[in-house]
Amino acid sequence: MKPADSPAARASLVVLLGVCAALHVGKLPVAIPALQQSLGLTLVQGGFLLSLLQLAGMTLGLLIGLLADRMGPRRVMLAGLLLLGLGSAAGALSGTVAALLATRVLEGVGFLLTVLPAPGLIRRQVVDNPAALARALGWWGAYMPVGMALALLAGAPAVVLWGWPAVWAVLALLAWLGAWALWRWIGPDAAPAAGAGSTDTLGQCLRRTLRAPGPWLLAVGFLMYSGQWLAVVGFLPTIYHAAGFGATAVGLLSALAAGVNMVGNVSAGRLLARGVPPGWLMAGGYVAMALGALLTFTMTGWPLLQYASVLLFSALGGWVPGTLFGLVVRLTPGEDTVSTTVGWMQQLSAMGQFLGPPLVAWAATQWGGWQWTWVITGTCSLVGIGLAWQVQSQLRRAR
Repeated sequence: MKPADSPAARASLVVLLGVCAALHVGKLPVAIPALQQSLGLTLVQGGFLLSLLQLAGMTLGLLIGLLADRMGPRRVMLAGLLLLGLGSAAGALSGTVAALLATRVLEGVGFLLTVLPAPGLIRRQVVDNPAALARALGWWGAYMPVGMALALLAGAPAVVLWGWPAVWAVLALLAWLGAWALWRWIGPDAAPAAGAGSTDTLGQCLRRTLRAPGPWLLAVGFLMYSGQWLAVVGFLPTIYHAAGFGATAVGLLSALAAGVNMVGNVSAGRLLARGVPPGWLMAGGYVAMALGALLTFTMTGWPLLQYASVLLFSALGGWVPGTLFGLVVRLTPGEDTVSTTVGWMQQLSAMGQFLGPPLVAWAATQWGGWQWTWVITGTCSLVGIGLAWQVQSQLRRAR
């Protein structure tokens, strides 16, 4: 049971496992119409199902970030994949909305345990090659849109052909297969240093992280990005289904809208390497999201323009997470707080994904349609632009 010989192959496997976890986020949007028919799911309940996967991240991100450094990222990710599969398998057997909500929380814990240790595990595979590390982290920033796109593309016809319980069951098996691949091809975690797991060390690491401005800027930046991205892309299948599009068309359109986000993630790494100021790149992403959401929710009589706006929102919006992941090492208070900083970013990112879809769904219900929901996403973008300016100022002071 030796690990894979190529560091790049091991890093790629970790990215693929992140994509596997993201499939469990993307499986739900295309299944909402089927869940409405079979379980009587309401629109607001659908919003909570979209966001409940992030409940664990909203409450446990920092803790798991701390423990990942002490217990080892491979052990934590292995436990996450096993739990993710268990939650999805239990969900396949759910017969009520309440039961499905409960299994979604279980999936949320597994999702967090899977994705949170990944940057540290990637870093361990290619730590001696900065260029390879930059490329790998750029691809890691795209794990969510790639997984979402694959789930949206294949999920819509799969739900129609086999039903949503079968989709849940297949993804459970995929998560367990991913756990086997991790155990088979990624080497064991290194033994922790003496005293590394003490309570004092954990407390000191936590205090150093939360007292520094950098982790806060990164985390709040993710909050402003993640909530509006999941709300727009997550409800896209519901919007197009209500407009009369067939399941195949809904899957294709939604998959492309999610998948183009990786263009922004990957290009952000390249632009940063060429000297583009991170703050300007972040601000550009938020401006594109504000304009894209405005046109998406208001140009209902212009379907081509509306869809082009969704693509703009997702593609250039990808500059935001791509830049934030690239700044972790530069804005964390120390090398020993990288995972803790990522945990804090995940915690606030999860908070945005937890609150964003239900808030947008509530606004659409209260206002009789989607036409004013851009006010919520636009407010997030304005806050994000202010954070981008603060990030650039922080980087100037750190020189």
